[in-house]
Amino acid sequence: MPSHEQLREILDPATTVLMTVECQQGVVGTESALPELAKEARSSGALVNVARLVAAAHLGGVQVLHAVAERRPDGRGANRNARLFRAAERLPVQQLSGTTAVRIAPPIEVAEEDFVVRRLHGLSPIAGTEVDALLRNLGCRSLIVSGVSANVAIPNAVFDAVNRGYTAVVPADAIAGVPADYTPAMIRHTLALVATVASTEDVLGAWKRPRRSG
Repeated sequence: MPSHEQLREILDPATTVLMTVECQQGVVGTESALPELAKEARSSGALVNVARLVAAAHLGGVQVLHAVAERRPDGRGANRNARLFRAAERLPVQQLSGTTAVRIAPPIEVAEEDFVVRRLHGLSPIAGTEVDALLRNLGCRSLIVSGVSANVAIPNAVFDAVNRGYTAVVPADAIAGVPADYTPAMIRHTLALVATVASTEDVLGAWKRPRRSG
């Protein structure tokens, strides 16, 4: 864990972007295509912590970017080269463009200044999307990665961010995966090797302005 001062430097609001990953109703909502994952995201407190981070980012002038995974109704352009993609085609809830399933799930609030980046293919919120170009144009140096899942999209996002030269920050209690004990193992044995791991409280504390004396 970095010190408070180190984290404050890393998370300078002027050069930090908070990204939420697949925090959409069809994934973490009450009518999820993946009920086990949705239950874990909610019961662990991860979804609430994502919402807290987003609210603090809005107040503190930190750019927020929501990465959403969706499909066209005809499936054109979607991957079919892995079991995960083929299984998704058979799920009772489909992440179809323009439907409720691809809206950001409560209690996360989307502000007018937020970016919502939607992808129709692949596993990563960054590779093959406009995210990298947006981050560079925003002057981003540190990318906070939150959301789901610790199994696939979160590690993809972290690796892609690091490979592109960003400092990746992972609030350990603001990501979720299944089963429940997989997330801490992924953080400890993989993500901690390449990202700055912190807690939601650590991040919120780093964004609080110190009180002036006198």
